[in-house]
Amino acid sequence: MKNLIALTILIGYIPTLTAGEGWLTNIEKAKKQAKGKMILVEFTGSDWCPPCKALKKNVFNTDKFKAYAKENLVLVELDFPRDKSKLSKEQIAYNKAQATKFGIRGYPTVFLLDASGKEIMKKVGFGRTSVESYIKMLKDAKVQ
Repeated sequence: MKNLIALTILIGYIPTLTAGEGWLTNIEKAKKQAKGKMILVEFTGSDWCPPCKALKKNVFNTDKFKAYAKENLVLVELDFPRDKSKLSKEQIAYNKAQATKFGIRGYPTVFLLDASGKEIMKKVGFGRTSVESYIKMLKDAKVQ
């Protein structure tokens, strides 16, 4: 019975820990995992924002980006869907607080942070660049 309760509790936390394959939903947890990696934070409107959908499809969901991210990034998605049932009330509040903290004015907005959370790069929008160009932009920002 204890195992069943523990499993039920664990399953209840899964949606708040990941936003998809390899994506976290909390910047503090990302900092703990960063250890020599950069943190990529995406503010998105996953179910209503055409540029957000294009960025996910053409960059983030590609094998090339996933391979690069696995070696170099800790990924965080902070979503602002129209369908609020996709997120817990706690996650909605957290996302709003982070959007205020980071001064979000448009979607998608992507930040590259160092392992301590210091901003390295900010990119607003998605201009239909290739996955190769996007990775190059991240690499170039990391070097500066």
